[in-house]
Amino acid sequence: MLEFIRIQRFKTLLDASFPLSNLNLFTGLNGMGKSSLIQTLLLLRQSYELNALNKLGLLLNGDYVSLGVGQDILSTQAGINSIEFLVKWYDHDPVNFEFRYSPQSDLQPLAKPFQLEKPENVSLFNHNFQYLSADRVAPQSVYPLSDLHIRELNSLGNRGQYTVHFIAENKLKKLSIPQLQHSEAMSDSYYENLNAWMSEITPGVRIHATANPQNNTATLGYSFVQGKDTTAEFKPQNVGFGLSFSLPVVATILRAKPGDLLIIENPESHLHPAGQSVMGRLCSLAGSHGIQLIVESHSDHFLNGIRVAIKQNKIQPNVVRLFFLDRNQENASHSSIVECPSIDALGRIDKWPRGFFDEWDRQLEQLL
Repeated sequence: MLEFIRIQRFKTLLDASFPLSNLNLFTGLNGMGKSSLIQTLLLLRQSYELNALNKLGLLLNGDYVSLGVGQDILSTQAGINSIEFLVKWYDHDPVNFEFRYSPQSDLQPLAKPFQLEKPENVSLFNHNFQYLSADRVAPQSVYPLSDLHIRELNSLGNRGQYTVHFIAENKLKKLSIPQLQHSEAMSDSYYENLNAWMSEITPGVRIHATANPQNNTATLGYSFVQGKDTTAEFKPQNVGFGLSFSLPVVATILRAKPGDLLIIENPESHLHPAGQSVMGRLCSLAGSHGIQLIVESHSDHFLNGIRVAIKQNKIQPNVVRLFFLDRNQENASHSSIVECPSIDALGRIDKWPRGFFDEWDRQLEQLL
């Protein structure tokens, strides 16, 4: 599990440190650098997967992230032409990844060897990892199959494109973490709990996932419980984006096991406020039982779901880390400032920097 990251001279992170815990929430105004921590981890992973990290250096373009060339990522205020990532895992010595600046290349050469014994044992580099981008797969008639991803790589795809295939093949599987069982679920099966959590987001919904190996596709449908009856099955295109965007998130969390690393961008996308709060609570339960989550979100409802979970003792406040990224507009340096508000056992936050989930109060003040 990741314990600490220091990033130097990467984009707007001139020199920023992040002490991590199980549930880590990154927020801030657009363009302030909150995605840069996630991009750092994805760059390291994609470089490792392509056998470049320990031999060649940092690959800027790949399956996880595409950032261009060196001049696109070096901080404008960098005093030296290098990029450094210091990463500390629990029970490991700190590892310093240093790369030389190559302005016109998508490969930033390794400046010196790094020391990390058995990188395959840490979740950032092994199969105990899942990344879900903000650009998740939209509602569609059919979805792709991939035995390679769902069986060998233990992945639902970076856009959640193999979620339907995974659900179809794992309906009877039991939850790895019993504490993630929903109170309305009739059993500890993966499929029963997936439906129960999704029903809290969209009342009465039932998921119908089918794999069709003969034409290498999977199909998804939704029906709804109405009293004692159940509706006919609807295509994803006819029930809105919220279900399709939230399904990979819920599916990913419920299939996770202790020690997994989940990186999720905007888990609340296209959801109504109550659904966003449910996502916050689900992520809290996962973080409380050994899953490490790095989440980017703009939602005060998602945050409040976490705060309520803390107050209800579903997660301890020291398991949650909040990171708010901002820039001083009066400072000549184009670099991010990282602030870390903390939450107490009652769900209260000790400081609210301007721009930190305060827009409701500001608009309400104008109305009053």
